[in-house]
Amino acid sequence: MLWIERGVAAISVLSSKRIASLSRAEETTMIAHWDWLRIGLLWLFATTACAGSSAQAESYPTGPVRFITQLTAGSGTDPAMRIVIDHLGKMWGQQTVLINQPGAGGAIAARAAATATPDGQTLYMAVASTFTVLPEVQSNLPFNVNDFVPIGFVGEVPMGIAVSPTFSVNSLPELISFSKRQVGGLSIAAGPRGQLPHLTTELFRSRSGGDFTEVFYPGAAQAMSDVISGRVPVIIDGLAGPVGGGQLKLLAIASTARLDSRPGVPTVSETLPGFAASGWFALVAPPGTPAAIVKKVSHDLRTVLTQEDVKQKLSVLSVSTRVMSPQELGDFISSERQLWMPVIKRIGVATQ
Repeated sequence: MLWIERGVAAISVLSSKRIASLSRAEETTMIAHWDWLRIGLLWLFATTACAGSSAQAESYPTGPVRFITQLTAGSGTDPAMRIVIDHLGKMWGQQTVLINQPGAGGAIAARAAATATPDGQTLYMAVASTFTVLPEVQSNLPFNVNDFVPIGFVGEVPMGIAVSPTFSVNSLPELISFSKRQVGGLSIAAGPRGQLPHLTTELFRSRSGGDFTEVFYPGAAQAMSDVISGRVPVIIDGLAGPVGGGQLKLLAIASTARLDSRPGVPTVSETLPGFAASGWFALVAPPGTPAAIVKKVSHDLRTVLTQEDVKQKLSVLSVSTRVMSPQELGDFISSERQLWMPVIKRIGVATQ
């Protein structure tokens, strides 16, 4: 569009020179003519730019699409992410690849996504901690997580509270009551420090008034032997992991309503009204990604997530989804920040 910009500039220069040699009446007429010509060229520039953006979106994607995630391969919601991007790839007729870049509390993956070329060929499967924990515990990040462009909500896995199969309690109220009778508190596996299982454990402890002593593990898989044996009798973690695998006694799920797949398991909110905590993941784009591409990907993501076979596959993994527009996703992320920020400050996760 450089020729249009130069044309507008040349018109301004020429009009200034010509006007200087005209009479008053001729000057008025000439100014009007030049103004209309400038307006016409600017309108042409705007419509050409819009047409180019629309054409870019219609042909998108033009090659393989990379989806970056901070999760390690096969862990957490990684399998669910692969289901979604596989179906997007089939819809687009292009290869889609999930790139696992774990480490530094999610900062490595987030930085790779933030600095990627904003052409839609690299997208970011961001997890909850990207927006709720990372900016709070790493204040010197070379990018701003608020600059990511929201595309759409993908899925969520509610947190579950489970106990050893031989543990004497059989409900959440019993567990809370039992903890208060233990000298020094009842041990509870809280997952990695500063991550969602830890935050949920802290929120549960403060809301319930229970007396719990947190024991930190790299992940639920590493904690399972201690929980099964009863050495650490309680665990809070995502339902998609070992907590929901059937080896433990699941007392409650921190979803907003009872799950269709587990109708017999009560929600935490039935004991502690309003309590909900889920590990969620959403699709965002690098800063500066064109709005037309964001709109197309959002529409295609919505189409994929409403397909029955996709919903069934996600349900098997205890993953549910919600349809959100880019604006709704932005609002949701803001509300999640407000929920977890006081907890993060209270537990005092060190700023790096």
